[in-house]
Amino acid sequence: MKNLVRFLASSDHDVARAVRHVRQQVRGFTLPAPRPIVVPMRMAFEAAREAYYFGARVLVCEPHFKSHCAQYGKGVRTGNFIHYIQGQGDILLGDNVVLDGKINFVFARRFCDRPTLRIGDNTGIGHGCRIIVGKSITIGKHCRIAGSVFILDSSGHPSDPEARKRGLPPSDAEVRPVVIEDNVWLGARSMIFPGVTVGEGSVVAAGAIVMADVPPYTVVAGNPARRVASLRTEPAPEANRADAKKQGADDAGRRSVSDSAS
Repeated sequence: MKNLVRFLASSDHDVARAVRHVRQQVRGFTLPAPRPIVVPMRMAFEAAREAYYFGARVLVCEPHFKSHCAQYGKGVRTGNFIHYIQGQGDILLGDNVVLDGKINFVFARRFCDRPTLRIGDNTGIGHGCRIIVGKSITIGKHCRIAGSVFILDSSGHPSDPEARKRGLPPSDAEVRPVVIEDNVWLGARSMIFPGVTVGEGSVVAAGAIVMADVPPYTVVAGNPARRVASLRTEPAPEANRADAKKQGADDAGRRSVSDSAS
C-alpha cells in the first residue's frame, strides 16, 4: 500500500499523473452561489442555529449553572456551553451577571467549610476563564473580565520544597482572598494571584501577571505587572504654575489693599 501511494504521488507514469490531476481538480472544485438561492438558505440556517442555541442556553445551560448557585439576581445569563464546576462552594451573583462561553470554577474545601465566590451586578466574564477558590474571591460591580483570565486565591501547592515533595497542600497562610473592586477591566490571558486586590476603575493589560495590589484607577502591564499609566487626569505642570502665579498675584493684591487701609 505504501508503495502504491508513493507511486501515485511521485511517479511520472501516465496513470499516476492522471490520478494527481483528478485529485487536484476535485480539491479545486467549486459551485456558483446565485444570491436568490444561497441568501435564503443562509438565513434559514442562521435562524435554525439561533433557535437551537437559544433553547440550549435557556433550557439547559442556565438552569444547570443556576442550580450550583447559592444566590443569584435578576437577569443572570450564561452562554451556550455548560460551565465546568469542580468541588463545592457558594456562588453568589448579583443582577445582570453574564458568564459567557465555558468557564471553569474550582472550589477547594480543604481550607474552609464553604469557599465563596461573589460576583457583583452588571459584571461580565468571558470564555475560557478559570477561577480557583480556596477561601474567597470577590469580583465587584460593572467589571469586564476578558477571555482566558486566571484568578486564584490558592496556588494549589505549598511553596516549601519539602512540603511540596511530600504532596502536602498549601499552608493556610498561602491561601489568601482575592478582591477585584468595582469597574475593573481584566485583559485577556491576565492572571490574578492570591492575596491581590485590584483597585476600583483599574485596567489589567492582556497577559499581565498581577502578584501585588493594584491601586485604584491605574493601568498595569507586564510580568510581573507594573504601573504604566494613571486613569485619573492630573493638571499639567504649566497649569499648576499658572494657578500658583495667579494665586500669588491675588495674595499680593489683598496685602496691598490691607496696607493702604491701615
